[in-house]
Amino acid sequence: MERYKYKYNPRTVSYEKVKLTWKDKFMRFLTYFAATLVLAVLYNLIFGAFFDTPREKELIRENNQLQLQYEILNEKFDRVENVLKDLQERDNNIYRVIFETDPIPSSVREAGYGGSENYEELRRYENSDLIIRTATKLDKLSKQLYVQSKSYDELISLAKNKEEMLSSVPAIMPVSNEDLTRTASGFGWRIHPIYKIRKLHEGMDFTAPVGTKIYATGDGIVETVKNSKRGYGKRVIINHGFGYKTRYAHLNEFNVRRGEEVQRGDVIGYVGNSGLSVAPHLHYEVEKDNEKVNPVHYYFNDLTPEQYEKMIFISSNSGQSLD
Repeated sequence: MERYKYKYNPRTVSYEKVKLTWKDKFMRFLTYFAATLVLAVLYNLIFGAFFDTPREKELIRENNQLQLQYEILNEKFDRVENVLKDLQERDNNIYRVIFETDPIPSSVREAGYGGSENYEELRRYENSDLIIRTATKLDKLSKQLYVQSKSYDELISLAKNKEEMLSSVPAIMPVSNEDLTRTASGFGWRIHPIYKIRKLHEGMDFTAPVGTKIYATGDGIVETVKNSKRGYGKRVIINHGFGYKTRYAHLNEFNVRRGEEVQRGDVIGYVGNSGLSVAPHLHYEVEKDNEKVNPVHYYFNDLTPEQYEKMIFISSNSGQSLD
């Protein structure tokens, strides 16, 4: 049975049947549809604000799990970092000391990683601080592991050349001096015998008669053979490699030529009194990595501990050098 709607007409004082046009019906439909749509949107907003959907709950669980894994990963990175620090300390303080090479400075070990601009793309995540911290640690460890790997490559090469290096280190006294009586002035500040001023004496002086044999203190190649009436006078410089050089000054005669290979114990010349010298003696210097060092530390093939202490006492007791 068809249902109709009626509307009261006051003019006729009667109810009249309402006839809806298709336009009225369409507008009424749109009104109902819009109201339903608005209610549905409001419902979803209110429900979404206070309740999580199953998918959101699943994503939250995954996010919490990932955050936990990142924390665990950071703890593992910390343990790896501690192990790496131990390896670095052994490298610098044990291995490199054995092979007499300079330690790797921390500025080299820790340079070249990070930078805030490298992690800009990670800042859009909810846990960006945790992610960036993890990424930074990974970059730092990667860089340090690379440097440590290259260091071990260098140490392997040094180990292979250890025998050659040991024979090249200037490890004996340059003149025969078993009773140490030829030891004169040592390394340090001394009064210059000619200028009478306080001057750094960068080597050791050994008194000896003219013509006394002078020995190469380590294997190497003769770099300089020079004759001069001033300064060091007649001198020989030997390049031993591995950063070592030795100078033998105030000679009387040479027994080597420039470019000649010599071995430890070879006679390279004879004691004299040439150049600025006040008495026959040998002025001997040791240079390591372009820096003058105290030669007394390099007589370990010649001296017992007791002789070493005696030589230090004798060489430091002189107030004036011989050149």
